[in-house]
Amino acid sequence: MFILSILFLITAILYSSVGFGGGSTYLALLLIWDIPYYIFPVIALFCNIIVVTGNSFNYIKAGNHNLKLLTPFLIGSIPLAYLGGTLEINKEIFEIILFLVLSVAGALLLINNKAYEEKEVIINKLNYLTSIFIGGILGIISGIVGIGGGIFLSPILFLLKADKPKNIVTTASLFILINSISGIFGQLTKENVLNEFIFYWPLFLAVLVGGQVGNYLNLKSFSNRVLALITSFLVIFVAFRMGFRIFV
Repeated sequence: MFILSILFLITAILYSSVGFGGGSTYLALLLIWDIPYYIFPVIALFCNIIVVTGNSFNYIKAGNHNLKLLTPFLIGSIPLAYLGGTLEINKEIFEIILFLVLSVAGALLLINNKAYEEKEVIINKLNYLTSIFIGGILGIISGIVGIGGGIFLSPILFLLKADKPKNIVTTASLFILINSISGIFGQLTKENVLNEFIFYWPLFLAVLVGGQVGNYLNLKSFSNRVLALITSFLVIFVAFRMGFRIFV
């Protein structure tokens, strides 16, 4: 548990520094460590909540938020994240879904990393129903596998030029936070999850510390683009590791 906690700490630092929760990588690490299959979506979602709560507060305090942009995504995601959390799927299907999630997210981050540069952009107004639809898709995926969805939403918003970079990071953080809360309520409807959940407190403590360190790095030290590159390589590496595990 000690080594796993250190890896969770590092993951929280890297992901929180670009406004994400790290749910996808927490899940991959839990798979590698052979943690009981039925418990790790809840672990990942709770870690998401711990990491992005501080980020979201600081971003909002700094004035980098756009609730009008966020709202339709949440309308779609909240009910479906809960529904996804209640669904039972076997481990093999779960691993394939997670592999696909990591591969696509890593590719989006890598291809679109230039968007994280602070520069003036022409902001496009998104269709309300399209935003609800995208939020719903991300919500169901989030609830099933235990990710917050921000690692998808952020690149999508950058590609669509939906807002300024800092506002997009805040939108993604708030989306992860609220989506994860909805998903964890769905997951907690399953038997035995609540009873075993507390035994993984070292992981929660690790991400609490890591989230604060990563948030400091985001606000004080590195450029968003550098941190996005680091995160994209991390996600792609984990996806490759999972693909090798599943298919070879």
